[in-house]
Amino acid sequence: MGIKSTLRHSLRLAVTARAAPFVFYILVMAASSYLDARGFEVRWLYTLRAGGAALLLFLLRHQYSELDWPPAISLRTLLLSILTGVAVLLCWIHLDQSWMLLGPATGYDPRMADGHLNIPLVAMRLAGAVLVVPLMEEIFWRSFLMRWLDRADFLELSPERVSLKALFLSSLLFASEHTFWFAGLVAGLAYGWLYLRTRNLWPPLIAHAVTNALLGAWVLYGGNWAYW
Repeated sequence: MGIKSTLRHSLRLAVTARAAPFVFYILVMAASSYLDARGFEVRWLYTLRAGGAALLLFLLRHQYSELDWPPAISLRTLLLSILTGVAVLLCWIHLDQSWMLLGPATGYDPRMADGHLNIPLVAMRLAGAVLVVPLMEEIFWRSFLMRWLDRADFLELSPERVSLKALFLSSLLFASEHTFWFAGLVAGLAYGWLYLRTRNLWPPLIAHAVTNALLGAWVLYGGNWAYW
């Protein structure tokens, strides 16, 4: 195998590793929506959605060079990441006017028929939202797609050299997968900016996890299921 063939193979593997968990998650989500519209109980399919993505992330973990452990971030960067996550949460729960939504916000309701919370459903949803989704989405949207929009061999492009065009376009695409599309756009821009500023994927990943953890707590406290 020649050098060019080896490089192409390595690039295909890098792209596949970053896209596969996200694609799997989206396909199961689409199947869940299809079954839900036909009256099936689909809440437990979130186990397959998040669990399958987590398994793929684990199996492909050696491909994620951008997630070298331990994270090389300072206390100042950690605080900035947490504050960014809080700021995105505040935007998410307030940017909810009708024109900022893609259709009705149905959300995820983990209650049983008697109105009490189904604890396994709650635990499953929180674990997926806080531990799996931020990792899966930051690897796909920020580390891969945002850089790939500027350069096909994206691993060779340093984050601080990503163009504003790639930042905005990737954020717009990120927004399109969320019912709260405008809040999603703000979130995508915030996480993307953090990635460019710190040149490290851990800060947006931490910020994303903070947003999702606080959103989950807020939803459970107030019963605001449409936001979940």
